Amino acid sequence: MCGIFGYFGSRNAPEVILEGLKRLEYRGYDSWGIAVVADQISLSKKVGAIGDLDTVNNLPKSKVGIGHTRWATHGGISETNAHPHFSSDKSFALAQNGIVENYQNLKSKLQKKGYKFKTETDTEVIVRLIEEKLKTAKDLKEAVRQAFLVLEGRNTIIILSKDGQIIAVRNGSPLVVGIKEGEVFFSSDTLSFAP
Repeated sequence: MCGIFGYFGSRNAPEVILEGLKRLEYRGYDSWGIAVVADQISLSKKVGAIGDLDTVNNLPKSKVGIGHTRWATHGGISETNAHPHFSSDKSFALAQNGIVENYQNLKSKLQKKGYKFKTETDTEVIVRLIEEKLKTAKDLKEAVRQAFLVLEGRNTIIILSKDGQIIAVRNGSPLVVGIKEGEVFFSSDTLSFAP
């Protein structure tokens, strides 16, 4: 089962997210990744065990970010297939917990419109679908809403935009939001909020 962790607040996001992901380890995973915003969105993705702070030292200090632990359901175990996934223009990154049951149909339609896919995941279909909805939606939040309505299956997605927004949506799969003075946390499980 995949895990999602997001953070917005005064502390260094890569450190907070790494700790949150470690608390989701019990769910099982084969790869993991973290995305944060400084001047732009920066990503770090790894295969295997969640490491220590040295494994995210390539990420800039940031106050906002998202992380993901992946249990491969579509596509092999690789850094390419690990989440979060970038949009084509790198204006947002997205992670998902769940399965898009109609992803093959959606992917086929998007390929006919000229969209290219770099991964073997159903998650990248969500990214490209949001890009398609952005052509007519008034903003990213509305594009995410419109895209999410098309997905079949139980899903939670979390999106980090280049301007530091976090957008999270769920249908069936868990999503918990924790609020502390000056901080907001997003997770697949309350256990990751223990500290």
